[in-house]
Amino acid sequence: MWWMMSENGGHYCSKKSDDLCGTQESDRGFGITRLCCMLRGIDLKSIIFLLVIVPLCVMGVYIHGLKISYFLRPLWESPPKPFHEIPHYHHENASMESLCKLHGWGVREYPRRVYDAVLFSTEVELLTIRWQELYPYVTQFVLLESNSTFTGLPKPLVFASHRADDEFKFVEPRLTYGSIGGRFKKGEKNPFYEEAYQRVALDQLLRLAGITDDDLLIMSDVDEIPSRHTINLLRWCDDIPEILHLRLKNYLYSFEFPVDDKSWRASVHRYKTGKTKYVHYRQSDEILADSGWHCSFCFRRISEFVFKMKAYSHYDRVRFGRYLNPKRVQRVICNGDDLFDMIPEEYTFKDIIGKMGPIPHSYSAVHLPAYLLENAERYKFLLPGNCLRDKE
Repeated sequence: MWWMMSENGGHYCSKKSDDLCGTQESDRGFGITRLCCMLRGIDLKSIIFLLVIVPLCVMGVYIHGLKISYFLRPLWESPPKPFHEIPHYHHENASMESLCKLHGWGVREYPRRVYDAVLFSTEVELLTIRWQELYPYVTQFVLLESNSTFTGLPKPLVFASHRADDEFKFVEPRLTYGSIGGRFKKGEKNPFYEEAYQRVALDQLLRLAGITDDDLLIMSDVDEIPSRHTINLLRWCDDIPEILHLRLKNYLYSFEFPVDDKSWRASVHRYKTGKTKYVHYRQSDEILADSGWHCSFCFRRISEFVFKMKAYSHYDRVRFGRYLNPKRVQRVICNGDDLFDMIPEEYTFKDIIGKMGPIPHSYSAVHLPAYLLENAERYKFLLPGNCLRDKE
């Protein structure tokens, strides 16, 4: 018999047990014993899962967290409201009256004045191409630069130094230039505050430049270049929308890598005192198709790529120091890959998957800014077949 009756009628187990999990806490090795008891119920596969698979998953989320969030974007974010797309008609031999009529607009007796206003960082080559493209039709060029980037990094007044060398002599009679000191606020981490601060200052500079009601104001970054025939059309046509976004062809690194035609932030405004504010977000539902070019990260020197990666508003995408390695940057440019190793910013899985991987090379240099083609040797880094960049 395994059990016997005790004197008081209770029961006890006479089998001797060597189960360590039943020992008392007074045991000096209780901590180790308890751990052994906990692990005794876990098989080898579970131990491997806990010690290997889980840490690898945590590391994967840390390294590829932004990629994962961008890929899953369609699950929690809907596409923005579509624009009302206005077809764009143009031919150099067509009369302005015919072109305005094709767009559903009347023609004016005389053209509006045009103001082109930009915030400037370091993009000297693109600024030159932009101003040469727009020069025939712009009344006043307005440029503001700061001694800091949007992320608070100190920088020289690049435009001022080039202006001193007479590099922009051709626009001097029509130029309103201003500089502004960076705030360098300690502890402020949001670059969009600095960007908004500079855009408010540009509003004030525009008033100093003499802009008045119903003048046309071009609001776009330096690398968002409207075509000259687009601006000529809008200055001559009557009854155009008060705020009209411009659909630009999107390029990356040079005109060898066409991304899509979805660039929309550039806009043209019929200026209204006290109402028109210089901003860089969607302000209307009207957009004019095929209105120019957006060439992002289109720099001559590797050092400029590295500076821009650290300086622009989305600097948080530089997750690792190796992203800034010059050899890596050069390889990425020639392959048409993403500098930040990011997933495409789209709103449907179909579009995300369709854009994953390198951008296909294009060898077409048709319908590009005239000044670029007339000075092809000087700007060959922007043309197909010239992906190698200067190191400094």
